[in-house]
Amino acid sequence: MKRREFVQSTSGVAALGLAASVGLFPAAASAQTAWNKAAFEAKNLADVVKALGGTSAATESKDVTLSAPEIAENGNVVRLGAQSAAAGTTWLGLVVEKNPAALTAGFDVMPGTDANMSTNVKMGQSTNVYALAKVGDKFFYAVKEVKVTLGGCGG
Repeated sequence: MKRREFVQSTSGVAALGLAASVGLFPAAASAQTAWNKAAFEAKNLADVVKALGGTSAATESKDVTLSAPEIAENGNVVRLGAQSAAAGTTWLGLVVEKNPAALTAGFDVMPGTDANMSTNVKMGQSTNVYALAKVGDKFFYAVKEVKVTLGGCGG
């Protein structure tokens, strides 16, 4: 590819990015407004559920599973996953109790898809980790203690 062709092809991508950032595409604008700041600023599971619109406390359920190591050798990268077998799951999230922002990840589950996600998170210390699922207007969770032996958010 010649330099001129490269510059022409990348300028189109840059223009699309600019158009999305100024709100010319409705999907980009709605994605920006869908972020729930209060939920990500919550300090514990109960506050997260309340910020997400829950009217009652979350309930522990065998339909929700959490995949997490018992011991994380490095708190900088801890692989966590959540899965819900409950029909009608519309949202999945991960709550790390002692992190500065307890809600570390949240994902919308589209109808007809598996409610299953995994991601890497940073953990500063040993704490309880929750997989949180929204089914209808109720929240369900699974919990596991993860021990962190090195590094992480705070040190």
